[in-house]
Amino acid sequence: MSSGTTCAVVCCSNNSKKIKNLLETECFDHKIRRRECPCPVPYRLHSMPQSRRLDWLWAFKLKHPPKKVYVCSHHFVHKRPTEDHPNPELFLGYDRPVVKKRRTIIRVEATGKPLSMLNYVSDRITLQVNSSCLHFYELHQPVLQKYLGSLTYIFMNNMPIMSLDRVDICSLYTGVSLETFNSLVSTLEGFAERASVLSVRDQILMTLIKLKLNRVLGDLGRQFHVSQSVASKVISFWIDKMEEVLRLIIWLPKETIKATMPTAFKRFFPNTTCVIDCSESLLQKAKNHDSRGESYSHYYSHNTIKYLVVVAPCGLIMFISSGYGGRASDKFITMNSGILDYLRPGDEVMADRGFLIRDLLFERRVKLVLPAFTRGGSQLTEEQVTATRRIANVRIHVERVIRRLKVYKILSHVIPINMTPKIEKILGICAALANLRGDLICER
Repeated sequence: MSSGTTCAVVCCSNNSKKIKNLLETECFDHKIRRRECPCPVPYRLHSMPQSRRLDWLWAFKLKHPPKKVYVCSHHFVHKRPTEDHPNPELFLGYDRPVVKKRRTIIRVEATGKPLSMLNYVSDRITLQVNSSCLHFYELHQPVLQKYLGSLTYIFMNNMPIMSLDRVDICSLYTGVSLETFNSLVSTLEGFAERASVLSVRDQILMTLIKLKLNRVLGDLGRQFHVSQSVASKVISFWIDKMEEVLRLIIWLPKETIKATMPTAFKRFFPNTTCVIDCSESLLQKAKNHDSRGESYSHYYSHNTIKYLVVVAPCGLIMFISSGYGGRASDKFITMNSGILDYLRPGDEVMADRGFLIRDLLFERRVKLVLPAFTRGGSQLTEEQVTATRRIANVRIHVERVIRRLKVYKILSHVIPINMTPKIEKILGICAALANLRGDLICER
């Protein structure tokens, strides 16, 4: 950077030599030399005054400024230093931080009679901006219809809390029937410890809606007329209580398993005790690289939570494990989940090809039923193909149960990383609610 001839701003190449060469050229409009032409030059170089030396150098952010500092007109607001803008402010060679302005407060209130969705043509809305001026606008029918959705949120006090007055509505929002929901409320009413603006019924309803539809907390707060923090505390409290009370995941006795066994099992696999399979739910990517690697699933190409589901032949969930990282194998989860403690000598377990647990079950004298696979060898024989088809015909029941388990969208959507401490409780609650559904039991 040459002192006195070039603009001191970084990446600016304007200098006095370019102006001198430009003045020797011909003007296109007047057909004379630019030195004699009345047209203004594209820029001028302004020297730095000693009284504003610190302000100018701070604006340039130069580590080694020249002895004589000149700045071209392009970097001033008015093309030259003025009283309002004496310092260079434009195109300084770096990104200046954006100054966030305070949001303008807009208050919306109704004047005259209250806003009615049935008779809204003659209604007026007063907009009070910063409490300084009032403007009245006549909102006609097409305009109000356009903004009807936003007005619904503005007038929240007129919006009723959701009521479960129909069986199909209850099943849509909670995943259980209306009769089952009422039974849950009567069972859990005695466990409400903290006072709340919501009734126990509404608190349980909010929690079930979160599990079933996985709606955001802000939306639930608006629906139930509470803040987002209150909705979060209510859901967290009842997830803990439901996990303690809803002990509906039980291991059925052998006699019950045989008595409720469907015909498809009785014909070819009458000694089957349970069908096991692993399922995965997508997980938000963690910032910690070790946690991210442990939860990455190559099958889904995503970070997941993996868990073991054990189903009786009748379709009842008898066991669900804790959540493991998607990197864990089926054998590792089976060995560490505690399912082996429930198996007894003589039991028969049906699984998929990935469950290489024959050595674990052999120690407990439990038989493992797996579909045949070649392991890189020759083609399957006719007997193996027939046996594989029969196993697939009955093993599909566990896939149907997992699908009904993921009706609760908190398990089918991406699970936030901050919910992983409660994922074991959520799995247990969703499995218990799935068992309460009458359509989970396979037809005999």
